[in-house]
Amino acid sequence: MSKHILYKLLIKSAFFTVGMLLVWIILNQLLSPHFWDGMTTSKSAITGEYCEFNNVNKFFHQPMNTYSNLSYFFFGVLIILIGKEDYKNKNKKSLNRMEQFPLLSVLLGIYFIYLCFGSAFFHASLTFTGQRVDMNGTYGVSITLLSIGIYHVFHKIHLSDTAKYLWVGALVLFILVFFKIALLVSSSVLLPAMILLLTLINVVNYFQFRTERSIILAILSFLLIIVAIKIRALDVQKKGCDPHSLYQGHALWHFLTALSSFYSYAFFRFGKSIRINK
Repeated sequence: MSKHILYKLLIKSAFFTVGMLLVWIILNQLLSPHFWDGMTTSKSAITGEYCEFNNVNKFFHQPMNTYSNLSYFFFGVLIILIGKEDYKNKNKKSLNRMEQFPLLSVLLGIYFIYLCFGSAFFHASLTFTGQRVDMNGTYGVSITLLSIGIYHVFHKIHLSDTAKYLWVGALVLFILVFFKIALLVSSSVLLPAMILLLTLINVVNYFQFRTERSIILAILSFLLIIVAIKIRALDVQKKGCDPHSLYQGHALWHFLTALSSFYSYAFFRFGKSIRINK
């Protein structure tokens, strides 16, 4: 992929994101806060889990924690566009393993966008249903990234086009199952386990292909998620907290986790130093 094409995709993603931001601003102005009436309130809202003030007089009860989810939307659109470009070039022999499986990129991008709307739904409504969808989107991104890592670690296994479609279908079904699993296992246990497993997979694949992988991307992905976890914890503990401020720790968590996840994807898709053909 040339730098020109990548920059073009970045600009497209930015335009789509700005467009979605305008739609959300309009919805927040026009729709009634009573839109969420009748839905079960989440425990998070009852306990005041996050710092941002719960403004029940607005459609978006927590505006900054809602709008910040557009970070996932931006990277989701970008990854889908990258997958579409890879699909156009899928018959070229020079492609790396990720480029040869564009459907996996598209699936990851879709789950980024799903997480964007799921988390926005939760922070806008602070409902139990919104929280469930939010967590399913989180698991969707995490599980798809893990599958990308596994696909690369076991690089000697060749997958036919049919097998790739089956892989993607199985992933979708497996992620749907997490609607139930999320009720059985605490996210405070499951998510850290997934993060550690993905980190281990990245390390293994780096040593498998040191000439092709960027250790910087792997380190950035890991460091960003650690910083994000710390900032989220401070937000929950109400340290440095101003409920009415434009700055909200949980909103920053959204941006950092989106960027961390993208770097993890880029580790496999672009290779060393985000290698891009001239």
